[in-house]
Amino acid sequence: MTISIEKPMFEEVSAFQKKSENNLRMASEHDEAFMAPEMNAFGRQFRDYDAESERQKSVEEFYRLQHINQTVDFVKKMRAEYGKLDKMVMSIWECCELLNEVVDESDPDLDEPQIQHLLQSAEAIRKDYPNEDWLHLTALIHDLGKVITLPQFGGLPQWATVGDTFPVGCAFDESNVHHKYFSDNPDFHNQAYNTKCGIYTEGCGLNNVMMSWGHDDYMYLVAKENGSTLPSAGQFIIRYHSFYPLHTAGEYTHLMNEEDKENLKWLHVFNKYDLYSKSKVHVDVEKVKPYYMSLIRKYFPESLRW
Repeated sequence: MTISIEKPMFEEVSAFQKKSENNLRMASEHDEAFMAPEMNAFGRQFRDYDAESERQKSVEEFYRLQHINQTVDFVKKMRAEYGKLDKMVMSIWECCELLNEVVDESDPDLDEPQIQHLLQSAEAIRKDYPNEDWLHLTALIHDLGKVITLPQFGGLPQWATVGDTFPVGCAFDESNVHHKYFSDNPDFHNQAYNTKCGIYTEGCGLNNVMMSWGHDDYMYLVAKENGSTLPSAGQFIIRYHSFYPLHTAGEYTHLMNEEDKENLKWLHVFNKYDLYSKSKVHVDVEKVKPYYMSLIRKYFPESLRW
């Protein structure tokens, strides 16, 4: 069985976009509010995949395995299995606490517990965009899908959970990190999959494109199937925040439709906080918890199927 990912059915996009464009313009005048650091927590440039270190070697090995194993057939299998949402029933905040057990092996910039990264991103955005509460909550929950690497969720390997995402079913663009390892992916030599559009058509919309399987698509499924009222831009951020070949390198745009282009504006805003807010300075969880609990109640049911 293949799980079909349909267009999100949330509040009217046009009304949301009008408000969003105004807030984006206002925020652009105050971009200095959040100063992106030049170095990560290890004293190196962010997303530097060429630096020599033991952590970099493990990150490269991660991408070797990811690029070899993320195929069309594998993605279909994972969507069918995890689309059942039969692993657990719990609240958003319970999942935030559970995520403390996860460390992202694909991330060269941080080795802190995940809940700290979530709160660091959310609090930085909250400071600069105080009126966009949906964006604060999106930042808090965007990585919750990483729980699929835990035993109670099936214990998926890290290469099937984290890391940059990319479309399957079409050519692997060279902007993908450690692109050389795709040559060992079975789909690389499949003529149906190795052209620019592959099995898709230009402008088909990203919701019609299969992405490599991981925490992004899983958390999107959780939000959508549990009836979250987050606006489409929030769901877009959750689903594509690891799609660096698109939002940073500017590739794969030929697959986007007009709604994708509008939502990408907010993903660009979010990415700065997702990447550069990673820090060794911890957020006081108990101090900020009441605020985020109020947002969870606003946009999600009390208990969710995972």
